Amino acid sequence: MKKSLVQKYNIPGPRYTSYPTVPYWNKAGIDKQDWIQSFQTSFKESNSSEGISVYIHLPFCESLCTFCACHKHITKRHEVEDEYIDTVLKEWKLYVALVDEIPVIKELHLGGGTPTFFSKENLKYLMDGIFKIAKKHPASEFSFEGHPNNTTKEQLQTLFDAGFTRVSFGVQDYNEKVQKAIHRVQPFEAVEQVTKWSREIGYTSVSHDLIFGLPHQTKENVIYSINKTKELQPDRISFYSYAHVPWVKGVGQRGFNEDDLPKNDEKRELYEIGKELFAELGYVEIGMDHFALKTDSLFKATINKTLHRNFMGYTANKTQLMVGLGMSAISDSWYAFAQNVKTVKEYQKIVNEGEIPIFRGHLLSEEDRIIRKHILNIMCHFSTSWDEESMRINNIEMHLGLLQEMEQDGLVKIDLKSKSLAVPEAARPYVRNICMAFDLHLLKNKPKTQLFSMTI
Repeated sequence: MKKSLVQKYNIPGPRYTSYPTVPYWNKAGIDKQDWIQSFQTSFKESNSSEGISVYIHLPFCESLCTFCACHKHITKRHEVEDEYIDTVLKEWKLYVALVDEIPVIKELHLGGGTPTFFSKENLKYLMDGIFKIAKKHPASEFSFEGHPNNTTKEQLQTLFDAGFTRVSFGVQDYNEKVQKAIHRVQPFEAVEQVTKWSREIGYTSVSHDLIFGLPHQTKENVIYSINKTKELQPDRISFYSYAHVPWVKGVGQRGFNEDDLPKNDEKRELYEIGKELFAELGYVEIGMDHFALKTDSLFKATINKTLHRNFMGYTANKTQLMVGLGMSAISDSWYAFAQNVKTVKEYQKIVNEGEIPIFRGHLLSEEDRIIRKHILNIMCHFSTSWDEESMRINNIEMHLGLLQEMEQDGLVKIDLKSKSLAVPEAARPYVRNICMAFDLHLLKNKPKTQLFSMTI
C-alpha cells in the first residue's frame, strides 16, 4: 500500500525560528566578549536606520498548561514580580552601556510564561524603565501575549498607553474535554471579553492562537472552535500544530495518553478543515501556521515582501538586531545568537553581579548566513533564489539533489534557468521538510534521539 504524503513526510524536524537551530549551535558555546562585539557591530549598522527589536521574557504562570513547551516558572506568589522586573531593567542597562547612542526600538514583544501574570503597575514600571534610556521608532509595533482568564482592562489600557497596538490571546480549543486534558480551562466568554476590551481601547490587531492535534481533539472540535472564533473576528489567527515533546524537561506533557492524540492523516485533516474555514472567513494564509485579514499588517508585509521570522515568530518588519531580555531569552545580531540562563534564580544572580547572563550561543559562518537567507525566504515567501556567490560558498546543487524526490511529489518547483525554487500552495504544510533539505548542520549530524516535534 502506497504511503500518503503525510505519512511519508511526517518526521521530526525544526520549526526554523532560527538557523542554525539551537541544538546545532557551536558545542563550545560563544565567548561573552564575542557576543558583545557582535551586538555592538549589529547595533551600529542598524540602530539609526531600521531600529532594533526587543523581546522580554516574563516567565511566571500560576498553573502549568500541558501543551506548552516554553520556558516558564510556575508560582502563585506575585511578590516575585518586583525583583524580576528590576533585574530585567538592570540587564537592559548593561546592554545600553555598551553603545554610544540611544537605542531606537522598532519592535517590542512581551512573551512568556504569562505576561499578564504581572500587575498593571509593574507592567508600567517595566515600560517606563525601558524607555527611560531608549526611544520609539516612528514605525514601531509593540505586542504582548495575554491569558484570557487573567487579562484585565486596566492591563490592556496600561500597555496601550505605553505604545502597544497588538495583543495575542491563547485560545487553543473551546471544547471542555480538550481543555481539561491540556490543563487550560477557559470559557468563550473570557476570550470574548478581552477581545472586546482590546478593541474598545484602540488595539489595531487582535490575534487568537488555536492549536490542532491536541489530545481528544476531533474535526468537530476544530469546526466548533473556528465557528466561535468567527463571532469575534480577530485580525490574525495562529493555527499551530501541537508539538508533542514530552522529553523536554518541565513541559508536563504526560498528563494524557499517547493514543489520545490525532495521528498523521487524521491530524492533517484537522489543518485542512481549519485552512478551508479560514479562507471562507476572509483570512489569508501567511507563512507557516498564520492567517490574517487583508487589513492586518501581517498581510501587508506579505504583499510588500517585508515579512520576517525570528524567535518572536512572524513579524511585519525586519530588524537586524533583536535583544532578548529575561530568563532564557534569546538574542540575535544576525551574525550570532546568544541565550540567557534558564532559571530565574541564576538569571537574577548573574545580572546582579553586573554580567550579561548568556550561557550559550552560536557565531554564524558565512555559509550559515547564506543558508539562513534561503530558509527565511522559504518560511516567509515560499520561494528562494541563488546567485553565483551563493553557489560558490554553499553547494546549492547538493541541496537541489535532496529536493528531487520532493519535486516528484509536487512539493517544490525548481527552475534551474532562473536559479529559483517555489513552494506550491498545496505543499505549504510541508515547508519545514523543504527547509530541512537546506539545513547543512542537520544533514551532517543527524540526531540519534528525537530533538524536534513532528513536521506535520
